[in-house]
Amino acid sequence: MSEPQNRCRLVLVVPDMADAEEQLKAVADALRGGDVASVIVPQYGLDDGAFQKRAEKLVPAIQDAGAAALIAGDSRVAGRVKADGLHVTGGGAELAEAVEKFTPKLIVGGGNATDRHNALEIGEARPDYVFFGKLDGDIKPEAHPKNVALGEWWASMIEIPCIVMGGTDAKSVLDVALSGSEFVALRLAVFGEPASAALVVAEVNALLDEKAPRFKD
Repeated sequence: MSEPQNRCRLVLVVPDMADAEEQLKAVADALRGGDVASVIVPQYGLDDGAFQKRAEKLVPAIQDAGAAALIAGDSRVAGRVKADGLHVTGGGAELAEAVEKFTPKLIVGGGNATDRHNALEIGEARPDYVFFGKLDGDIKPEAHPKNVALGEWWASMIEIPCIVMGGTDAKSVLDVALSGSEFVALRLAVFGEPASAALVVAEVNALLDEKAPRFKD
């Protein structure tokens, strides 16, 4: 992740858009809105070749804005496009393998932590972060209560940072921040109306600046 702040920070999940140029513009616009720690680039349904072409455009734009670019898909693509990291959507074994293979060269995090037991298994691999929720799990205005609860439990006792998936309403970041989680991920809340992406990122940062609890050093 880029330079830490002493409060919960925003992570963006790139939306599934058919047009590569529209997708790139939406992401670049969002990053102009303010502080973003990292951007996760999912493969969605693209084959490796098409995904690599997308990532070749997205990764430099993300890095130029000062955020870390994390590839959620083929690890070879992450290497070829010089991404900052790899987001693993599989479970503990897949994540452990990626951690062993790619750290410290790449940021490696993710997991598929659906409960405390899963989360602790994933934590044993010592990833750079643990992700609660699914990358396309923003199906309601609010963050899923189970993921917020897992984030609160995790952040209170484990040093590895966590990211909690938010909802389709940008204000859902506040519930996540109040849980003590270090990062909140947004997708449709920012990119549902691409023309407003920068404005939403600015509003989210203003809300977190005003109301998110501060972390102790």
